[in-house]
Amino acid sequence: MSGPMALEPGGPERDTLALRLAEPPALRDDRTLTPRLPGRGPDEEEVSRLAAELADRVGPAVHPYEVAALLEAEGLTAERIREHYGHPDLFSLATALHERVPRTFPEPARAADPWRPDHVRCLLRGVLFALPGLAYLLTAPLWHPGRHAAALVAAGLVSWAWGQGLGHRAHLRMTTGPREAARTLLTGAPLGAGLATATAVPFAGGVPVVLAAAAQSLYLAAAGVLLVLARERLLLAALTPLVAGAALLPWWEPGTLPRAGLTLLALGGTLAVTGHALRGPLTTAAAEGERPPLLRSLPYGLFGLAAGLLVALEGHREPYAVIALTVSMGPAEWLLYRYRGLSVAALRAATTPVGFLLRSAAVLGLCLLAYLVPLLPAAHLTGATPAALLPLAATLWTALLLQAFGTAWPPAAICLAAAGAAGAVTLLHLPPGPAAALPLCCGAAALCLVACALRLLGRPARHT
Repeated sequence: MSGPMALEPGGPERDTLALRLAEPPALRDDRTLTPRLPGRGPDEEEVSRLAAELADRVGPAVHPYEVAALLEAEGLTAERIREHYGHPDLFSLATALHERVPRTFPEPARAADPWRPDHVRCLLRGVLFALPGLAYLLTAPLWHPGRHAAALVAAGLVSWAWGQGLGHRAHLRMTTGPREAARTLLTGAPLGAGLATATAVPFAGGVPVVLAAAAQSLYLAAAGVLLVLARERLLLAALTPLVAGAALLPWWEPGTLPRAGLTLLALGGTLAVTGHALRGPLTTAAAEGERPPLLRSLPYGLFGLAAGLLVALEGHREPYAVIALTVSMGPAEWLLYRYRGLSVAALRAATTPVGFLLRSAAVLGLCLLAYLVPLLPAAHLTGATPAALLPLAATLWTALLLQAFGTAWPPAAICLAAAGAAGAVTLLHLPPGPAAALPLCCGAAALCLVACALRLLGRPARHT
């Protein structure tokens, strides 16, 4: 004990200061430092069988602790692990399973489409857009629409423009509360009907025409309220007398009183169900919120006016084509939902902005093609020229698509320019003539709107 004690690692003190295990090295697992049972090791066959059974759940695990949690959830006890699989504890078996099963990382389950359309509702809306035309079949002998069509057209244009702006403002007010939206509709719809009727007076040739314009304006105002409130079935029920009367016309001449009575019954039913639909929201509690400025709804009203002018120009030359175009508004709305759903799917699949732009262009082309192709045989059936009908339909659908994404001024301005140019050529008999004016103007408008859609909607941020 006269010299210093060497304490260097690996020196002689290793034999006196190192902590020794109680069991011989042969009974130790060098990897886990846990003692094995004497005379036994892991049962490789049973472990392999367990790995095969749990492969689909062990494969995605990134750490043996996840496998250990899985084994605990399976109810494996420590005693069964030792006796059946030959492993000393849960973590030893979990490590063995984690090493045996290759890593797999499956794709997450596909999320539900948030823009899945209501097929029945879209189809019903297309039918409801066309059914009011039956009123003209019933009431035509009472007021001679051929001589006074200008009054109804003028009232219809005002109603269409007012209804588009009012519908947008009502949807804005719905973000505040249902009571505020209902009050907006209750105030705006009668005002729009009165304005449309007053617009028809200078073009009317007598009281019957004014009454017809007033009935048309009241119906369009009430129907617009029901469509904003998503009460399409109530509107269909209110139009039942009109449908029944028009269906009997080929076999029965109803006379003056039934013609007027069925039409007024349908109008009265529409007004009644509109009041019923508004009564519920009006009884809800008032909500706090600022009124949105009127200018926010102005471009929607201007687009309604432009769309009405374009359709009127088409109807002046080919009236039956307007029926096909009106019915197609239901499928058009369905395709607006499908565009949004397909765009979300494209956003999930794309990895670069350029890739998404290409996918977005493909989605836009697919939806536009799906809308226009059925109109081709419809144009031939109605005797219309596809060269005029299809560009008009493309213009309206692409403008509605941009509006659905909150882009209102570009489609309003483009459609107003197209309507103004086509109207000026038609009224003033300018070259290239009325027959070519509408297809050329609508074709140019459709190209501008498609380019605008690709520029604005080809960005991933617009779909998140």
